[in-house]
Amino acid sequence: MKLDRKEILKALETITIAGEGKNMVESGAVANVLTFGDEVVVDLVLHTPAMHIKKRAEDDVKKTIHELISADAKIKVNVKVEVPEKVEIKGRAIPGIKNIIAVASGKGGVGKSTVTANLAVTLAKMGFKVGVLDADIYGPSMPIMFDVENEKPISVSVDGKSKMKPVESYEIKMLSIGFFTAPSQAVIWRGPMAAKALNQMIFDADWGELDFMLLDLPPGTGDIHLSIMQSLPITGAVVVSTPQAVALADAKKGVSMFMQDNINVPVLGIIENMAYFTPEELPENKYYIFGQAGAKNLAEDLNVPFLGEVPIVQSIREAGDYGRPAALQTASPIETVFEEITRNVVQETVNRNESLPATEAIKITTMAGCSAVKKN
Repeated sequence: MKLDRKEILKALETITIAGEGKNMVESGAVANVLTFGDEVVVDLVLHTPAMHIKKRAEDDVKKTIHELISADAKIKVNVKVEVPEKVEIKGRAIPGIKNIIAVASGKGGVGKSTVTANLAVTLAKMGFKVGVLDADIYGPSMPIMFDVENEKPISVSVDGKSKMKPVESYEIKMLSIGFFTAPSQAVIWRGPMAAKALNQMIFDADWGELDFMLLDLPPGTGDIHLSIMQSLPITGAVVVSTPQAVALADAKKGVSMFMQDNINVPVLGIIENMAYFTPEELPENKYYIFGQAGAKNLAEDLNVPFLGEVPIVQSIREAGDYGRPAALQTASPIETVFEEITRNVVQETVNRNESLPATEAIKITTMAGCSAVKKN
């Protein structure tokens, strides 16, 4: 059988590469297609060296040609990577902070803040200098989760300027609107006022030297998210979801927001929270109360890394309520879970910094052991 080049190109138009926004042919990823009888050679040019994207693209080409053209075709895929040149960061970078990681969720109630708190303490245990900015203006929870509800940031003089000194707990520096309001007080602010408060906590604070700043974003995709990304050059984003369909639909929107052309923040991966329940009396059993592997499958569908899963464990909830994140429990299964997830986050940050240009702060006028991690 002789393969037809035009038919192959038409088949390749059904494939989309993560982050491209167009099909493989339209985006220019297909550099050349050569046919020799029943053999075909496809040359691809990708703009990210991420191994999972390269492998997925190669597998998709082979699968598509076998399914749509010929099951007997002999296929060779050559992948070349052309990384964009480094660009100048045009946002207001914070001196001394190497990596800024946004932790987001498409909807509320999926445990985003719990994950953020446990990522923070695990990074600190690995030897990194860590800060947390509670950017959830309307529902701040970090003061409770770190047992510092009654603390207040003090004013310090830095180079002749008065700045806020972040509150410290478990070696984590943090600021939250919760430090400036009463526990029962509702924050009823319009977008510009909330954005101003965030900017003060970001730029009018003495954060010092940090390897990682974690941003605990509000749920959804709205004004606060745009304000943050306008203000800061974000290194990457982590999206938290639970396995059920309604949460996954919103998580998909969250990933899509970061991948928009006018935002373009690398998605480091997806974390699945409340993945399964294991009773103490039946330690070998797993009950998938909200569905099985939903976030993992979503990560595969979107061509973004899956960073790991967190089970439903009573001690995680209790630890958050008592102000001592569960990952601080030494030699516990939960410590192991968060260590694995955190290592994956660090590795994806390293991959991102080695392969991609520095992220620009967007301009929108509408509305362990990886000590070498650096912000480009």
